[in-house]
Amino acid sequence: MKKLTLLSTAIALIISTSVLAKITPEQAARLGQDLTPVGAERAANADGSIPEWTGGITAAPAGYKPGDHHPNPFADDQILFTIDKGNVDQYRNFLSPGQIQLFDIYPETFKMNVYPTRRSASYPQYFYDAIKEIATKTELVQGGNGLINAAIGIPFPIPANGLEAIWNHIVRYRGVAASRNGGQAAPTANGAFTVIGFDEQIMFKYSHPDATPEALQAENILFRFKQAVTSPARLAGTALLVHETMDQVATPRQAWTYNTGQRRVRRAPNVAYDAPGTASDGLRTTDDFDMFNGSPDRYNWQLKGKQEMFIAYNDYKLHSKDVKYADLLMAGHINPDYVRWEKHRVWVVEATLKDGMRHVYGKRVFFIDEDSWQIHVADLYDNRGDMYRVAFAHGLNYYEVPTHWSTLEVYHDLNSRRYIAIGLDNEDRMYDFSVVLSDNDFTPAALRREGTR
Repeated sequence: MKKLTLLSTAIALIISTSVLAKITPEQAARLGQDLTPVGAERAANADGSIPEWTGGITAAPAGYKPGDHHPNPFADDQILFTIDKGNVDQYRNFLSPGQIQLFDIYPETFKMNVYPTRRSASYPQYFYDAIKEIATKTELVQGGNGLINAAIGIPFPIPANGLEAIWNHIVRYRGVAASRNGGQAAPTANGAFTVIGFDEQIMFKYSHPDATPEALQAENILFRFKQAVTSPARLAGTALLVHETMDQVATPRQAWTYNTGQRRVRRAPNVAYDAPGTASDGLRTTDDFDMFNGSPDRYNWQLKGKQEMFIAYNDYKLHSKDVKYADLLMAGHINPDYVRWEKHRVWVVEATLKDGMRHVYGKRVFFIDEDSWQIHVADLYDNRGDMYRVAFAHGLNYYEVPTHWSTLEVYHDLNSRRYIAIGLDNEDRMYDFSVVLSDNDFTPAALRREGTR
């Protein structure tokens, strides 16, 4: 991997000194000052191509109402330049090795339209307040496979190591609950595809305004997730339930599946790590979902530093209800004319497989947006050290919450020259962040009802 450049002397000092101790009150005092409330650098970069963070999106565009596909608040922005195979060498310092490989594999069709950078990420005030409250208290449990003394906020806004950074991604704020419809598609090599429909519900126990470290530790639940396949008919009714734990040493992830053929709910301990994802055609692993999820215990994690990078951001055009799946999905990769790339600062975290552990990925490199702790790019290597897959999260601000989250995740398999796009919702209902869910909606009995209705 290319040499990384740390973007400030202050951050370099933090990384080198805070490994030995928790964040100090003096460091925490920087949050909301020279650092943003989530720990990003507030200031612009040296040449101004990344602007100062001034609070992100603080109000929805005129005419928007919850339930709408989100109109583009930056629709008047023009393309600054386009990166293609002919000029990619000029920009390789701002690209990951996986991104560069896509230009090599698809020289005639893959490109990046680069727009002005808009630091649009924003969150509720109670979330910012919680970060300040827990920043000097949160600790990793044994082996780094869980958290204690944490609730609501980013647990490690000034991360000392790779494990802390990846936990920031795992528990980042995405609202309190959400119901979402949509689906995924894995086009064949010639571009043919079938959309697999999903009905999903998720309840973020960690992010609830009333959450406390004591209550979370006693219940030991980060979030509850339920997914039912709605189409095509041959798969409809298959369902999945996950209880994700906060201390995975005390209790590992709990999962159940409902199979329409057997009409039974079964425990599913294998819904983890590198087991194939639901109806994924073998193009992603279970722990690829959400760019990374689950226990980090099979890897050694290293915080490499920060760099400036082109990532898919403010992808409202991609998200539009006016875009049809047939226009978006093409052979090799999604249609690049709908994708907005911007330059942002990212944390770089490298995960290498531990001796004696098994996984199809021998190394994973994650590029995490400093303003949201959302992984935006993942370079995934096989056990020979060759690039296997590269994944992108196409992010935007859901301003009714508000939160920065992906609208689409795309996982490119470089060997098969195929990809899977997860989160397709252009032709479906928009996320409902106002849904009221309870623990009773996430029981094995509820899973059975979901699968049979």
